[in-house]
Amino acid sequence: MEIRNVCLLGATGFVGRALAARLYDEGIEARVITRRRMRASRLLVLPTLDLRVADPHDEEALTRHFAGMDAVVNLVGILHEGGGATFQAAHVDLPRKVANACRAAGVPHLVHMSALGASESAPSEYLRSKARGEASVRHGAGDALGVTIFRPSVIYGAHDRFLNLFARLVEAFPVIPLAAADARFQPVWVEDVARALAHAVRHPAPGRVYELCGPRAYTLEELVAFVAGVAGKRRAIVALPAWAGKVQASVFEHLPGKLITRDNLRSMSVANTCSGPFPEVFGFQPSSLETVVPGYLAAGGVKGRYSAYRNRAGR
Repeated sequence: MEIRNVCLLGATGFVGRALAARLYDEGIEARVITRRRMRASRLLVLPTLDLRVADPHDEEALTRHFAGMDAVVNLVGILHEGGGATFQAAHVDLPRKVANACRAAGVPHLVHMSALGASESAPSEYLRSKARGEASVRHGAGDALGVTIFRPSVIYGAHDRFLNLFARLVEAFPVIPLAAADARFQPVWVEDVARALAHAVRHPAPGRVYELCGPRAYTLEELVAFVAGVAGKRRAIVALPAWAGKVQASVFEHLPGKLITRDNLRSMSVANTCSGPFPEVFGFQPSSLETVVPGYLAAGGVKGRYSAYRNRAGR
């Protein structure tokens, strides 16, 4: 079927903004549901955006806003609990409501964002809740709703909270005490993730689960050293022993911004790497960290794609 319009949940986040822009580029109209209009201010540069203010946890409201949609994409997720947000509500309860609303509204296809390493037996509540979320989506979908699930590794890009965090740390401190320095990641560029999601919207693959990773795996220490090199900073990276890492995380999780929590540390105890190559079905190979990151971390990096949309919209 021809895909003309898609409803996005979590579109005001890092991945959601990239996907909304990608859908606009491909001529697909996006409807965005958000609690607060101001959070979607960066998306308003997209001329065809249909913004709806509603509570995404209100299943009846979701059903109304999903009516007439060719597909729904759920990107809602949190890395830390706090301020009333819980893994159970964001990763398990909401996906169930989304699947129920899709089925009630007659939406044929749901794309759901999970996480690499999601498993009921995972060491962290974050990963366990992502696995329960996948199960709740499948249960809520029944036979009428096709579901495609994505499990990305850590996602990087100009507005990420991963490499940009390291960039701030190497700018501020001559020595970086690093918990879980040997944790392994296979970072994937946000634009590659958006491209894969858009492909899944255009070419539904019910029942498929896609892992998304970049071309190479790194330790956390290697990533911090890479960021320091891009920034032109010589920094000492001190790999903390396990006990010290736990102490660091237990302190940081109570500070504003939550740089790291004990649950994050437990997530990093398992390799965040893909079991196979990038899925061939998407028709492209993922970009390397080395070719993308200097463009936005180094001095004089690109200012981003949104200025182009502002120009088009006359804003």
